[in-house]
Parts: sequence; C-alpha cells; structure tokens
Amino acid sequence: MSPRFPPERDRDLYRDAGAMSIGIGIVGVSFGALATSAGLPWWIPVAMSFLTFAATSQFAMLAVVMAGGGVLAGLAAGVLVHLRHIPYGMAVGDLYWDRWWMRLVGTFMLIDQSTAFALSAGDDRRRARAAYWITTTIMFVAWNVGTVVGVLAGGFVPDPDVFGLDAAFPALLLALVMPALKDRDTLAAVLVGALIAVGTAPFLPTGIPVLLALVGLLATWPRRRPKGDAA
Repeated sequence: MSPRFPPERDRDLYRDAGAMSIGIGIVGVSFGALATSAGLPWWIPVAMSFLTFAATSQFAMLAVVMAGGGVLAGLAAGVLVHLRHIPYGMAVGDLYWDRWWMRLVGTFMLIDQSTAFALSAGDDRRRARAAYWITTTIMFVAWNVGTVVGVLAGGFVPDPDVFGLDAAFPALLLALVMPALKDRDTLAAVLVGALIAVGTAPFLPTGIPVLLALVGLLATWPRRRPKGDAA
C-alpha cells in the first residue's frame, strides 16, 4: 500500500499525473502507428512498450530501423539513450529499494516523469515514494494503451508534433523541477547542463546531448564538500 499524505496533495498528484498521461498516451499512439507503417508486425511495438517501457529509447530504435540501420543498430541506439536512467536510479532508487522484487519492478518502471515527480516532493520521502509509484503506474498504463491504439489505427494517425505535443513534456517537467531551482547550486548545474544540451543537440544523435548535460553537475562540485572539510 502506498504511503498517504494530505487529501488535497493526493488529488494534486493524481491530477498532474493524469494530465501528463494523456500526452504520453497520444505519443504512444504515434509510436504504434509509426512502427506499423514502417512494416513491423503488430506484436513488436506492443511487446516493446510492455517489456521496455521507454518512449525515447523506443523512438530512437524505430528511427534507426526506419532509416535502414538494422535491428542491432536500432537496439544499440535505444540502449545508448536509455543510459540516462543510471543517474535517475541513483537519485530516486532508494524509494523502491526495500525488497528484491520491488528493486526489479521499481527499476523497470523508472522513467523521466516518475523521477521528476518524485524529486519534486523534496525532502518529504513519504510523498516522494507515493509520487513515484502512482506516477509510474499511470504512465505505464497510458503508454501501453496508446501503443495498442496506434497499432490498430495504423497509418491513419496524424503526426502529433503538429499539435505541439513535443513541447508539452519539457514544459511540464520544467514546472515540476522549478521549486528545486531556488537552490543556487542546483540552478548552476541546470544552467550549465542546459547550455551543453542545447549547444550539442544540432550536431549529435538523439539522447547524447542529454547524457552530456550531466557534466553540469560538476558546476556544484567545489561547493558540495562536507562542512568539516578543509578548503
């Protein structure tokens, strides 16, 4: 049973997660439709969404396959993009590290959105744990339902980017992390990482700029020493 917190905050969490799940479901429709139009059997995109649950990595693999790069090259691209989950796990992994089966399920369900929701809870660990599990469960259902709908719809679904959905996710994630930007060290790391990502995005494959943005953490290194350490 997930930890409880004040009812109004509970409602806010479900509302925010539900709003984001609508967008994720629509993107799932796009993924299923694109995979089908690329000639993949219906069960491949459905199995990918259920067994992988990683939208960005799935799209990266699909892009490589559609460009004629082959399945192995597509898998390599997907794994490379998925490497960003390593620091995510280091940030929120303790929220699901109680039992061995929770480690497996929690690691599998880890995504950008569940990480952002958990971190937005700050030092309130009960809320962070609930936010992680509630968010990731809702997103999992929405992503898989969207994929199935996309597979059924085939090539009749228009490109969701026309409606600006590609900007909706960064905007909502930014809103989630805004409270943390009050900390000067966190703000410095975010600014440096954002500059690196934006500067390298035009020249590098999808996903690599996000990994390079982690260099922004070095901006806080000199100030993160324990107070008792000598200068």
